[in-house]
Amino acid sequence: MAVKKYFDHIQLKEKTFTAEVTLDYFNKRLKIDDYRGDVGSLLVVINELIQTNCFTKGIVKVRNEHLHIFLQHGFMLEAVFQKMFNGSDAYCMCKYYDDSRYASNNWIEEDKILTAVQKLEDSDLRPQLPDGYIVRKATHADANHLAKLYATVFEIYPTPLNDPNYITKIINNGTIFFVVEHQAEIVSAASAEINQEYNNAELTDCATLTQHRKFGLMKILLLQLEQELINHNIYCAYSIARALSYGMNAVLKQLGYSYTGRLKNNCYIFDKLEDMNVWVKDLSSN
Repeated sequence: MAVKKYFDHIQLKEKTFTAEVTLDYFNKRLKIDDYRGDVGSLLVVINELIQTNCFTKGIVKVRNEHLHIFLQHGFMLEAVFQKMFNGSDAYCMCKYYDDSRYASNNWIEEDKILTAVQKLEDSDLRPQLPDGYIVRKATHADANHLAKLYATVFEIYPTPLNDPNYITKIINNGTIFFVVEHQAEIVSAASAEINQEYNNAELTDCATLTQHRKFGLMKILLLQLEQELINHNIYCAYSIARALSYGMNAVLKQLGYSYTGRLKNNCYIFDKLEDMNVWVKDLSSN
């Protein structure tokens, strides 16, 4: 049986611009995290790539000086990644190419969850690891166990984390995983995907087995990852959480992250396309 191809990362080098592009076949979207040169020429190619691949959403992290150009071409501001570009903000501009991709059926419920989360106080208290649990940095040897964890927690996930080969590949490319073990089993994990050029990191791939969720393990893992980032002089940290998840959004709020927007129908996770909340933190003040 053929293995489903999730995405291609390509570097466009045209006469008038360059761009780092992700063709995300699984989530039917095009993403551009970096670009230089003539924005008008870039926008033409964006539309061509989206139409060719039958994508339904385009996402570009835009510099402040280009906001008006993307607005003129039908893009909408959905979130702000503060200090993402070596201290300068990145504006997440999105455009939709299908009515069903634009329509969000859970927006009001997600607003209610966000309102409840925003009332929580930030907490300086560091949760204690329960007896019988250990936290450590993951290695290549953990790839099979990590893949099992993600396959158990997520029926659907936007990247192939149920594949140990993929996990090994991203670890080789610099992604850092921390895990919690209980009785020699990985029961919780999270990662930091580092952008070395712009000195930022996404805290992602957060998963905990159901029976271990009462111990605050994710807070412990995220704090470990934050310290690892600080040790590498990475001070811009962000995370993208399911807007329908009170628990994950609450964790980020209590750890001092600021809500900066919601990405509509951003990716397939669990059993459907879901809206995702963006949370950002300046680690230099830790």
